[in-house]
Parts: sequence; C-alpha cells; structure tokens
Amino acid sequence: VQDAASGREPGSGGGEGSQRRWKEEICQILREIQAPLSPLLLRLCHWLLPKLLTRVFLGVQLHRGQLEMVLRAARTPEVPLVFLCSHQSQVDGPLLSFILLSQGIGLPRVAVGAGTSPRLRSLLQRLGGIFLPSGMAPTWSDLDEGLPGAVLDAYVQEVLRSRQPLVLFLEEPSASLRLADPARRWLLRLLRTLRDGAVPDVLVIPVGIAYDVAP
Repeated sequence: VQDAASGREPGSGGGEGSQRRWKEEICQILREIQAPLSPLLLRLCHWLLPKLLTRVFLGVQLHRGQLEMVLRAARTPEVPLVFLCSHQSQVDGPLLSFILLSQGIGLPRVAVGAGTSPRLRSLLQRLGGIFLPSGMAPTWSDLDEGLPGAVLDAYVQEVLRSRQPLVLFLEEPSASLRLADPARRWLLRLLRTLRDGAVPDVLVIPVGIAYDVAP
C-alpha cells in the first residue's frame, strides 16, 4: 500500500502532508469496502430471517454429509475457508450467511456485486457484505489498479489471516454460467494472498444453490 501511494506522487513520499492525504484516501477506500459490523442488526436479522424464509419457501434442504465435511474443515487450524458459490438470486448471500452462522462456522465476509443502492449497500456492509472500491479501473484489461487495488489486496490478506470465512459469488444472478468481472478481481486477490505467503493455505469449498422457483 505504501508503494502504491508513494508511486502516485513522485518525489513527495517523505512529506508529512502527503502521508496525511494518503492515510485519508486509504481510510476512504476501506470505508467503501466494508463498514463496522452491527451486533444489533446481526441479532435482528438472525431472528427475522427464519420468519422470512418460511414465508418465501416451502422448505430449505441442506445436505447433511456435506455440511459435516464443512464443519470438519472449519476446525482445521490456521487455514481459512473460502466458499466459491453459484449465484441464482439476491437471497443467496443472506441465506448462506445465516446457515454458516447458525452452524457455528462464523459470520462470513460476503462479496456483493455492483448496482446496489447506497442505503442497501450501507446496510449490507454492517451485516458482513464487502464491496469493490469505486476507484478501481472499470475495465479488466487495465492491470494497474493503483492504490484501491493495493488496499483491497491488504484487506483480503487481513480477512484470511484472521480466519474469517470469505464468500465469493462467481457469476451475476441473471447471467449465464460465466465468470463475472467482480469475481475475477476477488479471485485475483485470493491468488496474490497465497503467492505472497500471507496465509499458508486456504480451503476452497464449492457451494451450489438451487431453487425450484428463484425468488
């Protein structure tokens, strides 16, 4: 992050004013990625979501054998869990978060796609949602992602070091089975974390979510 910040203003890396501006910009980028979790909202949603699910669905089926494998994986010391998920509906994120939390695996950080209103974005951030910073290059062909990309790299490293479960959706809900551009960016962070040795390893868990009728 320091290298990316100092590279933007050649010759001004040692100035106190420049360092203050970098810190302010870095804090702004972090606020775009996440917000502090709200225990009150989390308890409210944990109470409200089962009531909502019973209104929306006739039933939710979970494969017991596969869940037991995930619970064993969660007990592996020093190795974080990364869930790579198919994406069928906007309900996927809250549903998967509720299942993981209710099974004692922990509250995951869930990557949320673009196109979210500011109010909904603020709410989802306080429930564990994470977003790509707005300052990143709009096209995937531009590999120089600058300071926002460097902060995002450092953020993902800290999430995995602290063994918070990370949920990445691989496609957009209404799109065909094609890797979405935001998913490429999150997966790049994951690969860089492993390449740099920030964590010794990760356990990648594929997740399939299917609906008889998608809400």
